[in-house]
Amino acid sequence: MVVPRCHRPMGEVPSHRIPGLVPIASPAEAGCYLPTASPMEAGHSPARPWPWGPATGPTAFRRDTLSLGSASPASRSSHHHSAPQGTTLSVETGSSFPQLGMHQPLEPPGQQPPGYGKCSPVGSDAGKAAECGAGSGGSGGIGKGPVTCSAVCANPYAGLVNHLRAAWLSGKTRPVEYRVAQLEALGRFLDEKKEDILEATASDMGKPSFEAYFTEILLCKNEINGTLNNLSHWMKDEHVDKNLVTQLDSAFIRKDPYGVVLIIAPWNYPIHLFLVPLIGAIAAGNCVVFKPSEVAKNTERLVAEMLTCYLDNDCFAVVTAGVQETTRLLENKFDYIFYTGSSSVGKIVMAATAKHLTPVTLELGGKNPCYVSDTCDVQNVARRVAWGRFFNAGQTCIAPDYVLCSVEMQEKLMPALREAITEFYGPNPQESPDFGRIVGDKHFRRLRALLCSGRVAIGGQTDEKERYIAPTVLADVLPSDPAMQEEIFGPILPIVVVANMDEAIDFINARPRPLAIYAFSCDSKVVNQVLERTSSGSFCGNDTLMHVTLTSLPFGGIGNSGLGKYHGRFTFDTFTHHRGCLHRNMGLEALNALRYPPYSQQKLGLLAATFEIKRKGMCTLL
Repeated sequence: MVVPRCHRPMGEVPSHRIPGLVPIASPAEAGCYLPTASPMEAGHSPARPWPWGPATGPTAFRRDTLSLGSASPASRSSHHHSAPQGTTLSVETGSSFPQLGMHQPLEPPGQQPPGYGKCSPVGSDAGKAAECGAGSGGSGGIGKGPVTCSAVCANPYAGLVNHLRAAWLSGKTRPVEYRVAQLEALGRFLDEKKEDILEATASDMGKPSFEAYFTEILLCKNEINGTLNNLSHWMKDEHVDKNLVTQLDSAFIRKDPYGVVLIIAPWNYPIHLFLVPLIGAIAAGNCVVFKPSEVAKNTERLVAEMLTCYLDNDCFAVVTAGVQETTRLLENKFDYIFYTGSSSVGKIVMAATAKHLTPVTLELGGKNPCYVSDTCDVQNVARRVAWGRFFNAGQTCIAPDYVLCSVEMQEKLMPALREAITEFYGPNPQESPDFGRIVGDKHFRRLRALLCSGRVAIGGQTDEKERYIAPTVLADVLPSDPAMQEEIFGPILPIVVVANMDEAIDFINARPRPLAIYAFSCDSKVVNQVLERTSSGSFCGNDTLMHVTLTSLPFGGIGNSGLGKYHGRFTFDTFTHHRGCLHRNMGLEALNALRYPPYSQQKLGLLAATFEIKRKGMCTLL
């Protein structure tokens, strides 16, 4: 199925078919132009530095009806094992693609479409072969002239990536005016497509419109507005301290974009979790390929069909891809990759980036503990924990995954949690418009199997046809129970009994470091003890989830829960290369004589005096 292309004043763009993919707007006449080394080397004018001009860039790719193989994905809890080259990798992601790897190699297409395949140079270099997939590694594809594809292409995304790289090399994305215009366009997308977003997220996972507006629209608009308010300041050179020798020179940090970056988003917050990193990538001056989750099908379709009508298609492209296509996409050389999903697939993504030494941010997950001390307001704790656990039907990477408390507190929490659940969702949550559904059948069956852990104290009802699992609390759960062996990612809250705070802290520290830790107590010393004696991506005392609403706080994991951080200024910094620069004066050469041979003890003494950094508070007696 070909997605209707956005009609733009730039004119019609011919569309060419790639096996398994349908481009919304593909390169004209040849599907895989490779850029020259730079606009200057190519000899083109700055206004039109590349042969195909500004109107022929691929906009978005969608999966065609062509079958690329099918296999049942492994369970979310399956572990990833390294495999030799050519071995199938099959792991559950819990996010944007259920498996990463191919069960069978992609066969060359029976009928080769125009512009798809190996590249043969044109012009002065005719007759010399070049691989279309050169864009996926090293300096390949950066030659002395344009090349065009004619046979079986090494990688179906090489032309797309190279086209965006050409746009980036032209310097188009660097001016602040351009970045502001693209960010404002994202704001218009959220405003004008608000109802479409609410409808798509409701269709995909029964997400209540209140939750969808709050997370997918309001928080994203906050990110856009905060970035627009501060972008000029963030982009400025940052001048730094200098030693005595360089006092007359200019030393500064230049905020450079990385280049062409890839963003892979999950399904649980399908707009928010690709748009927030996209905002920072645009603000930093990058070109971007972004892949929404194919699990949230309606939202994926909305992004592919609508968002491309707001952004510059020369610099930003949507790829709608499944397992095999994403594997091929990752083979290309990107300058930065931002992935949100499970730890198992995060390892595979990181292995793919290692091939090109590409920097990466991994926003993963984990089992987020929630310690409740004996000295707290039980009703408030119950409401805040229930809200954090059952928001989005529990499908939130930072939701409290389990509660640690004493036996006495467990007995107090049960009626308070039951009361909070009834207050939020009524006597029958299945009939509540404010409680969502599980995203897919596979996820539903996995969650249903976890209900055997401990004993069901609250809820436990399921309806496979609706993919409904009631807000459930499990009591007396043992560390060896199934619910404690994997991230739950659903509306199930186990309670594990501990004797005291020290035992709770030992329990937390004995496990991989989570994305978030929560602690509840009326005694701030208890909250601070949990904060100081544990390690996690983030921490929130006496509430859940609320720390991610602050763009002033970094959000990210540590260890198994992730690598890197974003939100607000931190997203801009993530997609920015902080380039150390020193611009020296061409004169005053006598000042440099101290470092030139022939060396002497006198020169060394003077050199130490001019270059040395002394500790503050120390004085030297002359």
